[in-house]
Amino acid sequence: MSKETKSSPKGRRDRITVGQWILTIIMILFVLICILPFFNVIAVSLSSKSAILRGDVTLWPVEFTTKAYEAIVKDVSLWKSLFFTVELTVIYTVLAMVMTIFIAYPLTIKRLKGRKFFSMFIIFTMYFSGGTIPIYLNLKSFGMLNTMWSLVIPGLISTFNVIILKNFFSSLPYELYEASVIDGANDFQILRHVYLPLSYSSIATLSLFYAVGRWNGFSDALYYISDRDLQPLQLKLYNLIKGSQSIDIAVLEGNANELASSISESIESATIIFATLPILCVYPFVQRYFVQGVTMGAVKG
Repeated sequence: MSKETKSSPKGRRDRITVGQWILTIIMILFVLICILPFFNVIAVSLSSKSAILRGDVTLWPVEFTTKAYEAIVKDVSLWKSLFFTVELTVIYTVLAMVMTIFIAYPLTIKRLKGRKFFSMFIIFTMYFSGGTIPIYLNLKSFGMLNTMWSLVIPGLISTFNVIILKNFFSSLPYELYEASVIDGANDFQILRHVYLPLSYSSIATLSLFYAVGRWNGFSDALYYISDRDLQPLQLKLYNLIKGSQSIDIAVLEGNANELASSISESIESATIIFATLPILCVYPFVQRYFVQGVTMGAVKG
């Protein structure tokens, strides 16, 4: 009897409940909703035009062909856009994180006068913005149109990311700051040697936010950039889907009429894969910091 009574609670704990089955099914459905469209894009990029027009392509390539990827590899403008977008994303992410740290860190120091006012002023910008036209006029007056800086400076600081990092800094024991002051360290030394080494998870997470946002952005380039050499990859993809780039790729392939009429949709899908792979390669390296960085920065307000 004693053995049965001891083993029965363990058996109840090991048994999967109906609620757990329902949650598992819901999670699987969400995963499929996210993954299946991506598989469809891959399948379309590797299928022939006739198969696409017949509607035969779902999750597996039909009449397998790599002409779309061959056209992309030979398109010099897409490679230029890729390298420019990588450079733009790296510069933007580094500058954005520096500015975010320099704003979030002072707001956690209790001796800063007007700390609550500055915090409310920053939060105010989340709800009210000047809009696109004032930003465009400012960029024009500073001569920044058709430059990389028009894609960097206007969106350099994210209020949401500042709040996340500020809350994370605030969750650290304030005694660390006081002990460092007693030891004779100034604010920059405290930030560098105390706060930043303890904030790698949040910094990696916010860097991912900034990088993904800049990599996927194209609307600001659509407004501020008219030079084809300064068009980011996502703007190239936008123009390609709209049909403005299909002729250029066809000319590079050497047979404009045949290419434009046979694999235009395949090229669109292949370009989507081409634009998505770089950020997918970066994500696994920072994924382990993702949940920890967001949750730790959201604990204390």
